[in-house]
Amino acid sequence: MRNNAASSRWAKKGERPARIANCSGARGDPGYQMLRQATLGDVDFITGDYLAEMNLAEHAEAMAAGQHPGYDPYAWDGIEQSIDAISAKRIKVIINGGALNPRGLAIRTQELVNSRGYDLKVAYVAGDNLLDEVRDSLAKTGTLPAHLDSNNPDIQTQAHTNDLLDTKGKPIVSANTYLGARAIVKGLEAGADIIICGRVADASPVIGAAWYWHGWKETDYDALAGALIAGHLIECSAYVTGSNFSGFTEYDTDIFVDLAFGIVEVDVGGSCVVTKHEGTKGLVNVDVVKCQFLYELQGDVYLNSDVKAYTQNISIEAVGKNRVRVSGVTGGPPPPTTKLAIFYRGGFESQLLLNATGYGTDKKWELFEKQMRFGLAKGGYADKFHFLEFQVLGTPAVNPSSQFKSTTYCRVFAQAGDEETVMALPLTMGEFAMQHFSGFHLSLDRRTAMPRPYLAFYPALYRQHSLKETVNILGPSSPSSSGSGEETTIVTSSSIPAGHPPAFEPLEARKNYNTVSPLDLSTLGPTTRMRLGDIALARSGDKGANINFGIFVRSAGQWDWFRSFMSRERMRELLGEDDDGYFIERVEFPQLLAVHFVIYGILGRGVSSSTKLDCLGKGFADYVRDKVVEVPVSVLGGVKL
Repeated sequence: MRNNAASSRWAKKGERPARIANCSGARGDPGYQMLRQATLGDVDFITGDYLAEMNLAEHAEAMAAGQHPGYDPYAWDGIEQSIDAISAKRIKVIINGGALNPRGLAIRTQELVNSRGYDLKVAYVAGDNLLDEVRDSLAKTGTLPAHLDSNNPDIQTQAHTNDLLDTKGKPIVSANTYLGARAIVKGLEAGADIIICGRVADASPVIGAAWYWHGWKETDYDALAGALIAGHLIECSAYVTGSNFSGFTEYDTDIFVDLAFGIVEVDVGGSCVVTKHEGTKGLVNVDVVKCQFLYELQGDVYLNSDVKAYTQNISIEAVGKNRVRVSGVTGGPPPPTTKLAIFYRGGFESQLLLNATGYGTDKKWELFEKQMRFGLAKGGYADKFHFLEFQVLGTPAVNPSSQFKSTTYCRVFAQAGDEETVMALPLTMGEFAMQHFSGFHLSLDRRTAMPRPYLAFYPALYRQHSLKETVNILGPSSPSSSGSGEETTIVTSSSIPAGHPPAFEPLEARKNYNTVSPLDLSTLGPTTRMRLGDIALARSGDKGANINFGIFVRSAGQWDWFRSFMSRERMRELLGEDDDGYFIERVEFPQLLAVHFVIYGILGRGVSSSTKLDCLGKGFADYVRDKVVEVPVSVLGGVKL
């Protein structure tokens, strides 16, 4: 049943900002988050991003084995819990939870709608799944599509990046291109109430919602760019309401328990206000929004299939309690290519997790590594590993008050092309187990030691003009082929091509610079040693093989020192032992008092096959913030210590 307020919502479309709520930022966000966004306040749209880069590949493996429906079960959970509220309030829903099977989730949703007797139109977006095309092309040509970072000659990709050329030994399991919002808009214009997408870009559902609400033209680049940034801000669940917030230590931790998810109110020009439902947990302030803006960027130009956003002049300001306005973004035509995520079977991997306690720890781990490398060489395996790393984590406390505080662990991480080589690792440990160092111990759960197949990532470029993107509107049910007259089959009533952007601009080299006219730091007077995190907040994350890292101060009086101090050379110094000659990119956001870096290649081939324990790069920011640096006393006025 529709209420009057719900009916008037769409009659007044475009007369006020579009209120768009996020219900998911990753696989695992429960269905009740969609229900909360639908019922705890008024919203026009609910959007959700259920797909991290590797989710599609994992779905593909499970789907091929008949163990997965191809769409995200949490997305279905949200729809099932929320359908009554969606119908009553006439909220439009746009999610990418369709994953590899958006049609399947759309049909199941339409069946639910029909069973409740609701007047809701369901659609799904297709055209992102290019698995057959990529497999055929590789088989015929023996060449790979251009790598995502191929435009930068300074970037060296990791060894084994091109292993998928071995199509028999390293078969491709998924290949999905990142779609924009064009099909979403056409679906909304055709009357769709719920649109199920596969691999659209993270922000595309928000762009599509705002584009449709305000009736923008496809060349309204400034507005589209603003919506792109609005989508970027809310697409990560609670990241814009207090999750993953480096400044959380300054607040009562109770406000970060059971966080609300974010909402954006996007105006006709593309600027937005970030907020959340009243009476919910969490925090929406300038610091939180800055942290989320700086997350997973690649410089100061943000690319999407519909628009590129120029963000160097972005402004973020408080306009009320839990209300932050974001403006100053401008736009231009999109690039002629979009991202194509290709996953393939990379081989096998294993992790041994071992413990040492207290006295002589460094010598203990030295002995253990020598024993293992000797045994592997004796068995003829030493040169067969792609990667074999002995990673010692932690430092024993001085004069420890418990054994836990005196314990470190070693993570032995191995990858190889075949299972036998990886299995040699736990077998060798067993061979030398009773020759161990003093106090050796480990958990009795040794599942991580057993070889398991892993998926590797190849990020590529794909020409937008080659896309065959459609939105497909589901129609009335028709009798099923069983002829019983009782069962029905959902059919597609229309398939609408999304078309292509009217104009493109070639990709340019990303900006990369140290600050203009840096201060002579020696002229700033006496310094004091302090942790960088005592004066700056930050956020970091992964983009394929790369870590992005944004860091900012909170006082304008500190900016000139900070921009001069945080150079590319300083970033390399702060990397410490983790620096392996990586290419480092740097830009500034003066209005945010922020410096942003991209460290290329530090995650290897990306999250699914990275040797890093922090394979998503999320802990990197607080590692850097924990570094002790020299800070001029003259800039410390008012700093919260």
